[in-house]
Amino acid sequence: MQQYSNLIEAINGLRKDSYTEDFNLQQHCLECRNREYQLFHDEFVVDKYFRFDVSSDAADQSIIYAISSEKYGLSGILINAYGIYAETITNEMLSKLRISE
Repeated sequence: MQQYSNLIEAINGLRKDSYTEDFNLQQHCLECRNREYQLFHDEFVVDKYFRFDVSSDAADQSIIYAISSEKYGLSGILINAYGIYAETITNEMLSKLRISE
């Protein structure tokens, strides 16, 4: 699997791999294209993810997901914080985005 040294490098690399959409995390779904699409937990897969601990500062901890939806023919990225800055989401979304260490 490809490795990236920072978040910007990961974004650029995933864009080159056709992950062109920018997903936004909502409580019940992922949204993109100004809410034109709403993807619920059973409508997308997490193809890969990369976690970054830039420093001991919790504000610098992030994760980037490479996500695809066969139903809508979309591939894109979702960037989120983790730990104390993680978003509040439904159990279905949480289980879909949970990372196995």
